[in-house]
Amino acid sequence: MTQFTKTEDEWKAMLDPEQYNVCRLKATERPFTGKYNSTKTDGVYHCVCCNAALFDSTSKFDSGCGWPSFYAPIEDHAMVEIRDVSHGMIRTEVTCAQCDAHLGHVFPDGPPPTGLRYCINSVCLNLVPRAEGA
Repeated sequence: MTQFTKTEDEWKAMLDPEQYNVCRLKATERPFTGKYNSTKTDGVYHCVCCNAALFDSTSKFDSGCGWPSFYAPIEDHAMVEIRDVSHGMIRTEVTCAQCDAHLGHVFPDGPPPTGLRYCINSVCLNLVPRAEGA
């Protein structure tokens, strides 16, 4: 996968303040506020920073956690997992493999078939609806 890089000034110019804070500074949007938390639209979720395909809507499920949840990425190589020991917790952060945008975290409490829950900030995503008949 081709690495996508920009300067911090370029990221600030490209992203709105909330997108910049979450994607580049690893902040977290408030639970139950994201535009994709409850959506059921069929399509593909892309990285808001570089447009890389990250998740298919067929892997989205309602976890009740307040953020969009998926049981698998669209491709194994779509994201990178990083050990995160911030805030007194041990978690696994997920970032976009193409641009290093912070997306959220993955937890081992999801449904079959993977048993994983990718808990992703809506602000990091752009949903591209699937065309009917495609």
